[in-house]
Amino acid sequence: MSRRTVAVILLAVGFLGLPANAYIGPGAGFAILGSFMVFFLAIVAAFLAVLIFPVRAVVRMVQVRRQGNHPFVKRVIILGLDGMDPELAERFMAEGKMPNFKRLAEQGCFRRLKTTLPAMSPVAWSTFATGVNPGKHNIFDFLMPDRKTNLPVLSSTRIREPERTLKLGKYVIPLQRPSIQLLRKSQPFWKILGEHWIFSHVLRVPITFPPEKFYGAELSAMCVPDLRGTQGSFTCWRTERSGAKPTGGMELVLSKSDDGFRGFIPGPQNTLSASREELVLPFELKRRADGGWELRLQGHRLPLAEKKYSEWVRLKFKAAPGVKVSGLAKFMLLKAGDAPELYMTPLNLDPENPAMPVSHPGFFSAYLAKLFGPFATLGLAEDTWALNERVLDEDAFLKQAWDFYEEREKLFFHCLSRTRQGALVFVFDHTDRIQHTFFRCLDPSHPLYGSAEAEKYRGAIEEVYLRADELLGRVLARLGRGDALMVMSDHGFKSFRRGLNLNSWLLQQGYLVCQNGSGSAEMFKDVDWSRTRAYALGLSGIYLNLKGREARGIVAPGGEAAALRKEIAQKLTGLKDPDTGETAVLRGYDAYESLHGPYLENAPDVLVGYNTGYRMDWEGTLGSASARIFSDNLKSWSG
Repeated sequence: MSRRTVAVILLAVGFLGLPANAYIGPGAGFAILGSFMVFFLAIVAAFLAVLIFPVRAVVRMVQVRRQGNHPFVKRVIILGLDGMDPELAERFMAEGKMPNFKRLAEQGCFRRLKTTLPAMSPVAWSTFATGVNPGKHNIFDFLMPDRKTNLPVLSSTRIREPERTLKLGKYVIPLQRPSIQLLRKSQPFWKILGEHWIFSHVLRVPITFPPEKFYGAELSAMCVPDLRGTQGSFTCWRTERSGAKPTGGMELVLSKSDDGFRGFIPGPQNTLSASREELVLPFELKRRADGGWELRLQGHRLPLAEKKYSEWVRLKFKAAPGVKVSGLAKFMLLKAGDAPELYMTPLNLDPENPAMPVSHPGFFSAYLAKLFGPFATLGLAEDTWALNERVLDEDAFLKQAWDFYEEREKLFFHCLSRTRQGALVFVFDHTDRIQHTFFRCLDPSHPLYGSAEAEKYRGAIEEVYLRADELLGRVLARLGRGDALMVMSDHGFKSFRRGLNLNSWLLQQGYLVCQNGSGSAEMFKDVDWSRTRAYALGLSGIYLNLKGREARGIVAPGGEAAALRKEIAQKLTGLKDPDTGETAVLRGYDAYESLHGPYLENAPDVLVGYNTGYRMDWEGTLGSASARIFSDNLKSWSG
């Protein structure tokens, strides 16, 4: 490797978990409205691009001449491996299992960096992109409260339907575009590079939805919704109900027909219709001559094999005459025989014809899809909830995760070959998803460690690191003089053994009060806000019920709020788990002492620094409380 080649590994230590409502999205209606206007807007954009091209070309020539011809490096490659843990990486390097990482560390450098507070992907990657603390970029969690209702909403994106519409019979025609807004503030570094006419490819960096305009190309990732407007909801069909109540998807019943069964695929809400009905696609599941099953929909016949994924299937939902919205899904026959069971992935936006913007320029996703075929666009594409709820088993989940990885690998190496100068930033997130779902296999103290599944998949996480090393080797082989390489992570990984319900703790301490003396609250519906001073939402945040901010606030801003923040933070620090004797919370942080910036009013007032093994429990994430403060984590999501 050339001396001019700069090699850095940035592996930050931290701990992350996704909110229980990974399916809460920014709104489904945009899908239909976006499809309605996309053709017209594409024509206008293309026309304007042709008109202003000569002017842009002249400006660029002038700018390039001002830059000088001798930069220190010509090409910077930032390879993001979401959640790669420095301790595990060091262990595998020492064991000789990651020779390419070891070589890179020796020829460049290996450093552990402090991650963000709180240590979770949307927060850390936003700091990476902008170079500022959360108080300046406005991302503090996956979720934030709607201040009017205190219910959870997505923290990174706000979608609003058009205010001006025209009703024509049963249809409602939008007279303006829907609004879709990225809530992350401050400028990402690739936008600054673009102002100096340095081109960047930026693919799958979290919190880039909707994509921003800059001199470069971008493909969005984390928080891109599915076609229904959720953060990823699966569908499964059975011949009779299982009795389970899926949290992250839907269970539907097949109806008997000649030689098989009938069903329907639920799609997005039709916002072009006055009745706003859900769009659906009917399908049939028919017996083949060989005794197997065949899926028939939209004129296609798709042979299905048990425990095997189909290829991507393009599904088109008709919203109005001439208006169709397109999505992608894969199917798997979970169970064959006389009572078949069918699984469908979340409905991904179609990169060739996305109903919402997933790339900049708008044609970039279509260009990639034309080159390499359909690919997953959902921000959290790996279906962790289907695994949590045992709709998918470990083999099916891993197959899905690695299939998506291979799609992204093709995109990465294509962009690497096309980036001869400038910057390439690409984040792989299979490292995060597989560690989240298989850490129970590594931690002897985890309540699921002794299960047959944990025993069978002890090596699942090691494979992630070994294949990351293989990926790095292929990248190193493509480096030349004047190249700079960074391999980085946003946080590390620890086990999630025990859940702490912060709302239950607040209830016990008297900060949160339920109506009629009730000892529980489901998504805040039983909370007496006239007597509640604090509530918890998301993974690590406690919010004061502040006057002038919350609709039913009672805590006065200023001295009263500051004293309450300090009091809660002090009580949380050193909080013990009575069942294990362990310290569950290392420290409570007053956000106004730990963060700084113009967006602090949107931050949780108190941030929680958990000890290893602890996290907000699944129910508390959404605002529920019960008499039980601590509980075992018995889901596959275990890191």
